[in-house]
Amino acid sequence: MQPDFNTMPKVELRTYVIAHPADKTVFHAFVDRFTSDASPETFDIPKSNAEVEEVEILIRQKLEQLKRASAKESGSSGDREIGQG
Repeated sequence: MQPDFNTMPKVELRTYVIAHPADKTVFHAFVDRFTSDASPETFDIPKSNAEVEEVEILIRQKLEQLKRASAKESGSSGDREIGQG
């Protein structure tokens, strides 16, 4: 019996996909879950070197923003663990 892929957390679903590469059902559930969470926003292809550079800068800024948010979440959960012990 297979687990319920619809209720499985994303990290666990990804792990299951990696562990069962031939299981097309879980692969489709994985793709459906991640594409449903993706932004529907689309962008035109950059038309000049300046636009390419601008896109690269925006991507770097977004990655840094995500890193800071992730570090903040990790740090705050670690603070609770230390305070409880």
